[in-house]
Amino acid sequence: MAFYSLNMLTIALELARTKPAYEDVATKFFEHFVYIADAFYDMGGQGVSLWDDQDGFFYDVLHAPDGAFVPLRVRSFVGLIPLLAVQALEPQKLENLPRFRRRMGWLLKYRPQLAAHVAPFRERGAHGHYQLAIVGRDKLARILARVFDPAEFLSDYGLRALSHVHAASPFTCRVGEQTYTVRYEPAESTSGLFGGNSNWRGPIWFPINYLVIEALRKYHHHYGDSLTVEVPQGSGNRLTLDRAADELSQRLSHIFLRDEGDRGRRPVFGGEPIFQDDPHWRDHILFYEYFHGDNGAGIGASHQTGWTALVANLLQRGEDAGCPYCAQGTGKQ
Repeated sequence: MAFYSLNMLTIALELARTKPAYEDVATKFFEHFVYIADAFYDMGGQGVSLWDDQDGFFYDVLHAPDGAFVPLRVRSFVGLIPLLAVQALEPQKLENLPRFRRRMGWLLKYRPQLAAHVAPFRERGAHGHYQLAIVGRDKLARILARVFDPAEFLSDYGLRALSHVHAASPFTCRVGEQTYTVRYEPAESTSGLFGGNSNWRGPIWFPINYLVIEALRKYHHHYGDSLTVEVPQGSGNRLTLDRAADELSQRLSHIFLRDEGDRGRRPVFGGEPIFQDDPHWRDHILFYEYFHGDNGAGIGASHQTGWTALVANLLQRGEDAGCPYCAQGTGKQ
């Protein structure tokens, strides 16, 4: 909802350039964002935070019937989605919208307990702009250390929906007389729950991966080259956030491209010989719903072009940036 509010705020600010009435709409969505950011760190004014400072990660919190608040320490996309709530505000745009600027200033001044939970808003970014975000620099660095860890979210084909640590250490929670378990499942679910769908329990899911890439580029716009992350963790190879976004983009694209082996196999087709080898099938790409978290094989609906076809955008951006790997993807491969 914070991500949604920032998108609506951005649209309202753009419309307000020629239609001043939209300054009121922009104010509403700015206030929504601030209140949501506050709830992340102090739900209901009860001091309950979704941020776990010991683990450096966001978790769901279960409000039990006895009134207790229980953090559900499952490292999943749930803890990465807060990264998506980030947007730049250009000073020139604020100067041209006096009512919005005045109301925003009033909220930040007279509701400091709310403003305290927005990432330092008055800090100028690398390009002189301001940034609205739930996650500040220190928290961002801690989360990204897990994002780009092959033992957790990072696979050769993008980000897993659930950390690989839960393969050996499933999360278990007991509520009343019921015990619930979440374990890493890289392909289809071993449970019949949700029709056997497992896209939140381990596979590579394109829409969230794509939004993480977009968020990384926004954070790089703000922090510039001053903030880097080790990709992959343990390699000693530190990248700026835009280069980290490029790396993630290439891994997602690799799902569909032929490898360098003699047979030129595409990970998307897994172990299906007819799709891998038959000349009538091997070049007809299927846009699966999600992909195996360890080998990139396509799973689920095979014509999920509503989001998996976003790979075309990733390949195009890579080619425009001069990436030879991506250029191959839009050529003979």
